[in-house]
Amino acid sequence: MFTSQSLSGDKPQQYAQLAAQARALLAGERDRIANAANLSALVYHALPDLNWVGFYFFDGTELVVGPFQGQPACVRIPLDRGVCGAAASSGLTQRVEDVEAFPGHIACDAASRSELVVPLFHDGALVGVFDLDSPVPGRFDVVDQQGLEEIAGVYLESLGA
Repeated sequence: MFTSQSLSGDKPQQYAQLAAQARALLAGERDRIANAANLSALVYHALPDLNWVGFYFFDGTELVVGPFQGQPACVRIPLDRGVCGAAASSGLTQRVEDVEAFPGHIACDAASRSELVVPLFHDGALVGVFDLDSPVPGRFDVVDQQGLEEIAGVYLESLGA
C-alpha cells in the first residue's frame, strides 16, 4: 500500500519529492483512469491552497471531466472556451493569476480565483489536461508551473510507449 510522505525543504525540493512520490504511486500501472485518480488525490492532499485538482480527457471533440478531487465540476469543456480549452488548443501551459480576468473563463467553482492547466500530449496526440484551481489569487508561480509540468510528465510516462 502506498502512503504519501510530508514534503519538506524549499518549493523546488518539495516538487522533486512530490514527483518521486508520483512515480512510486504510478509505478507498474498503465491504466489512465486509475493513474489520473491517484495522481489527483496525491497532489490535492500534498499541496496547500487548492480547491480542485483533476483531469479532463479529450474525446475527439471536447474535454470531458475525468478523475478529480474537489467540488463537482463542469462535465464538458469546448476547446475554444476557458483556461482548460486554451491549454488544450494551444498546447501551452496556462497559468492564470486571476481567473475572472481571463476571457471566456468557465466558473465551475465560484470559489476559484487562480488556475494552472497543463496540456497532456502523448505520441503527438492530445490526451487532455491536468487542471488545478485555487481560491487564492496568484497562487501559482513559475516554480509551481515547472513542478506541476513535471508531475504531468510522470502521468504521461505511465501511459507507456
